[in-house]
Amino acid sequence: MGLVAGITHQGTNISYTISSPISEALKTDQSVAHEGVCLTVESVSGNTHRVTAIAETIRKTNLAGWKTGSRINLERCMIMNGRLDGHIVQGHVDCTAVCTQRTDANGSWEFCFEFPEQFAALVIEKGSIAVNGTSLTCFGITRNSFKVAIIPYTFEHTSIQQVIPGTVVNIEFDLLGKYVQRSLELKS
Repeated sequence: MGLVAGITHQGTNISYTISSPISEALKTDQSVAHEGVCLTVESVSGNTHRVTAIAETIRKTNLAGWKTGSRINLERCMIMNGRLDGHIVQGHVDCTAVCTQRTDANGSWEFCFEFPEQFAALVIEKGSIAVNGTSLTCFGITRNSFKVAIIPYTFEHTSIQQVIPGTVVNIEFDLLGKYVQRSLELKS
């Protein structure tokens, strides 16, 4: 995880300075997922790096709600010479969702999220979904909501611990589902 150390506004853009244990290893022009949002590293200085979100990114994500001191998930790009854990998460956020319920399940947690119904075809029982960049498995699906169960390790090592009812999160649907949906749309 990283910490939002600074925020500056430039026209319709918002730049963020992020302090993190991985910042020193980053290089300018690299893509890094920030709460599941793919952003380009513009500069690195010691244990901080800077990224900028344009208006399109701000509209589709929860980045406008970040504040100095916000803890965020960070994930570097996948190296294509190892195992693939979880599903392919690109950092291309499809929409936001709102947490409607957080339940302590005596050793784990269950969260329920509502999302725009137009994406209903992309959410399937036991399918993959990325919430703030964390690859999770859906269950308890309706036309506009899904649940995820969180194990203690994920709770402790991601920003999901900060999510309470009313929190807006970034959602990226499974890439394969998007290709299937597009294929079906073109056949209609």
